[in-house]
Amino acid sequence: QVQLVESGGGLVQAGGSLRLSCAASGSTLSTTPMAWYRQAPGNQRERVATLTTTDTTNYVDSVKGRFTISRDNAKNIVYLQMNSLKPDDTAVYYCNTFSARYSWGQGTQVTVSS
Repeated sequence: QVQLVESGGGLVQAGGSLRLSCAASGSTLSTTPMAWYRQAPGNQRERVATLTTTDTTNYVDSVKGRFTISRDNAKNIVYLQMNSLKPDDTAVYYCNTFSARYSWGQGTQVTVSS
């Protein structure tokens, strides 16, 4: 059974940066397209960044130019570098495959103050 563990969230002022990490046990993350998702209170979970097995990335418009998804194959970790954070980025962030194949982890809370 694959377990996903997200970390790196926190409280940051607008304009600040955070780097989220997603570690997986029971799966090799480099062999499947991965994604970061977020869910703000009262909203549906949305996919904000994707990374293919050939390292092609894609982002939702609201984070383009500010977020970067990447992967360390040796450590089996997927990252989300978040710069120029805005209060609208406040949410719980999750990682999963592009098709959300695995069970969801606990997520990591990101709170951006104005």
